[in-house]
Amino acid sequence: MKKKQAFFLIIWSLFVCIATVQAQTIANSDSLNYEQQRTRVNNLLEERSKRFGEFDQSLQKKTGIFGIFKTKSDMQKSIDILKQVVIADNNIFVETKRLLDIKDYESDKHAALAKEYDKQVSAYMKTITKLQDQNEQLRLQVSTLDGSDQQNNFFVYLLIGIVILLSVLLYQRYRKDKDKNLTKD
Repeated sequence: MKKKQAFFLIIWSLFVCIATVQAQTIANSDSLNYEQQRTRVNNLLEERSKRFGEFDQSLQKKTGIFGIFKTKSDMQKSIDILKQVVIADNNIFVETKRLLDIKDYESDKHAALAKEYDKQVSAYMKTITKLQDQNEQLRLQVSTLDGSDQQNNFFVYLLIGIVILLSVLLYQRYRKDKDKNLTKD
């Protein structure tokens, strides 16, 4: 019985180890995707910051008469840089949305995995409890069979004792009869 329990314990331990390794692998790949997306967003933010610095410089730049006035080309450069800042902002929003989606997906996935593992652990606990109950029933059967075997053995020994006693008594009687018959002859 203990061999079966040890076997089930080993199998259960192996399953838990395999499930843990799989979950870790999945978590690592999800974390890698999340980190890559976070890096993209950070790079876009740096790019936007640089462009905004360029825009700020272009606002200060005055190439008109004696450097006092802004020319039309100065204003166009500022507008072009501002357009690039707006495009960068839009890209940041899109990539941030993806980042949040990845985070939500990871959260949902972890919750689903936790629920699945909880179901599996509950099922294993039920199986272990069932096996323990069966083991206890078998132990009770073994103890009752041992008790009945001892009782049967007692009756067998008693019958053997009676047979031996009767055999001895019959043998003695046979000898007495034989001795009487010899003395009569």
